[in-house]
Amino acid sequence: MTAHILVIDDDPVQRRLLKNMIERSGHVAHMAENGRAGLDMLDRKGGLINVILLDLMMPEMNGSAFLDALAERENTIPVIVQTGQGGIETVVMAMRAGAFDFVVKPVSPERLGVAIGNALKVDQREGRGRGGRRGRSETVQFDDIVSASSEMLRVIELGRRAAQSNIPVVLEGESGVGKEMVARAIQAGSDRAHKPFVTVNCGAIPHNLVESILFGHEKGAFTGATERHTGKFMEADGGTLFLDEIGDLPLDVQVKLLRAVQQGEIETIGARFPQKVNVRLISATNRDLINEVREGRFREDLYYRLNVFPITIPALRKRKEDIPVLVRAFVQRFAGEQKLARPLSVSAGAMALLTAYDWPGNIRQLENAIFRAVVLSEGAELNAADFPQIAAQVPGYGLAEDGAVTWEAASTRPSEPSSDTRLPSVYPDFRPNESASTDVHGAPDNAIPSVDKGGHVRKLADVEEELIRFALKFYHGQMSQVARKLGIGRSTLYRKLKDYGIDPDNPLKEAA
Repeated sequence: MTAHILVIDDDPVQRRLLKNMIERSGHVAHMAENGRAGLDMLDRKGGLINVILLDLMMPEMNGSAFLDALAERENTIPVIVQTGQGGIETVVMAMRAGAFDFVVKPVSPERLGVAIGNALKVDQREGRGRGGRRGRSETVQFDDIVSASSEMLRVIELGRRAAQSNIPVVLEGESGVGKEMVARAIQAGSDRAHKPFVTVNCGAIPHNLVESILFGHEKGAFTGATERHTGKFMEADGGTLFLDEIGDLPLDVQVKLLRAVQQGEIETIGARFPQKVNVRLISATNRDLINEVREGRFREDLYYRLNVFPITIPALRKRKEDIPVLVRAFVQRFAGEQKLARPLSVSAGAMALLTAYDWPGNIRQLENAIFRAVVLSEGAELNAADFPQIAAQVPGYGLAEDGAVTWEAASTRPSEPSSDTRLPSVYPDFRPNESASTDVHGAPDNAIPSVDKGGHVRKLADVEEELIRFALKFYHGQMSQVARKLGIGRSTLYRKLKDYGIDPDNPLKEAA
């Protein structure tokens, strides 16, 4: 389908590049050098324009003013915003003003094509919602993976290549980013598509049962083995075995897994002879496996056997371009599942709020938030008030007494404290080792000291503990934000809280 795309950008070089990208995609490009010229173009072209590609920073009439003017005219043409500066704050304001999607300069032809394609589907979606939630055993194709960011497009490309062979794959990424969905898509795109796809969550199995579940056991092999059990490897024979959280496997089981990978045979507990299996192995982990190897918790030889084709799936906070398309896809799916009487849309304010949030639980958390909002929805549109838990965690948003969500513009929002902010003003009850009030550099007495009373450098563990306590208090116990600001993973943060005996709800309380 040939579409007419209006490009509004004050940079002639950028306009020429975008024109070439659009025309190579088979569409027609119309050019305007600022928002005012863009409105004139809309007046002349009438209903010809299908999508608007809008730069935000322009003279005479910038992108924000153009969006406001478009809203006053009640024009519903989807607008894709281009942003090269200003960060997520700029994006949030554009989404609140009604932008459909956003791309980051310099935009690749692939990313631009995805954005335009999604925008062109807007008028074709009514009444076309999916019938319900996809079952875990249902086939997943790469085309089913909703994505708009260049990072995820790269993941999909690597997955397609991996599907063309039986090469061992390791999917890396935080919990909830969609590792199993990518694994299923690899299976569906391979020559094993119609063979079994067997999943094992290694972290959810008691250590004393892992070997039996993976490799099976014969009747009478051990106390309680009253009948023969076929292991997951045999269940997956001819197909694919997906080992989720493989970093949780006990070392003794890793030895047997190594043999299965190297020689294509398994040893069933209690059996006299090994059995041959033909299994394609896909592993997944939210840990840094090479660090697990250094710490002696994962076998180095197994690591190199499995980590032949690693694919890293980025966290949702690192690919915020995916949030608008994911939100719309989830709303469409769940509205169909709930059999709503009319189509359900998402307001600009709600989309801005959801885009601003960091989603520590990634896609799984976003999916559940949308599911809840759709189930509780009463009107034809989801708005920010339908996501009160999210609003309470995003800086600049708040909850009014009537339950409405309020938002402060960037100009009125307090910024993060600078390096010379006096700590007592934001953290009045923090009292680090007052006997060591200054360090060798003459730091103020409200900073965490680096030397003790005797003038010696303090132990790293003591300083680290105080810094963690400070960060917990400073960021009001928001664990994802604390971990990110400290530059560590959430699992590492939880481990350190346990080591130091810190209560995250009361970080200043000393351990008993």
